[in-house]
Amino acid sequence: MTSTEILTGERADLLETLRQHRWFLTFTAQGLTDEQAAASPTDSALCIGGLIKHVALVEEKWVRFIEHGTEAMAPSEADYADHAASFRMEPGETLAGIIERYNAVAAYTDKLVESVDLDVAHLLPPAPWFPEGKTRSARRVLMHIVAETSQHAGHADIIRETIDGQKTMG
Repeated sequence: MTSTEILTGERADLLETLRQHRWFLTFTAQGLTDEQAAASPTDSALCIGGLIKHVALVEEKWVRFIEHGTEAMAPSEADYADHAASFRMEPGETLAGIIERYNAVAAYTDKLVESVDLDVAHLLPPAPWFPEGKTRSARRVLMHIVAETSQHAGHADIIRETIDGQKTMG
């Protein structure tokens, strides 16, 4: 696809939906300091910066699965530690840096959506949360990325409202 072509149909819908939910997620961080973005002001341990960091990590891993198959998604002990750490801002991390990385991951995914065979499918790796012997198509993975982004945008919205009353909608 060239830069002058206009995306239509299913691909356009996937990108529009994904971009909208990314906007909801990053809007919750608008105007926050690094300290506010790292804060966990609710009973949950979640923070806005950590949620954005987590969504970037998950999106990146699923894109690798689309491109490289089952082995790219096989969990390791390090992945479990990375997964847990992805929900928080570590010392030295900044909200700006997290959002910059998220935007880079998003731009890569957007390019992939423009050209990937949406029917290409790979076997899911063995993991307690995946049904044994099931596959996921690129289309289904992209829908999962939308759902993951949307779910965590809602979490972030609650946290932001607790910090200073700002709401994404309403």
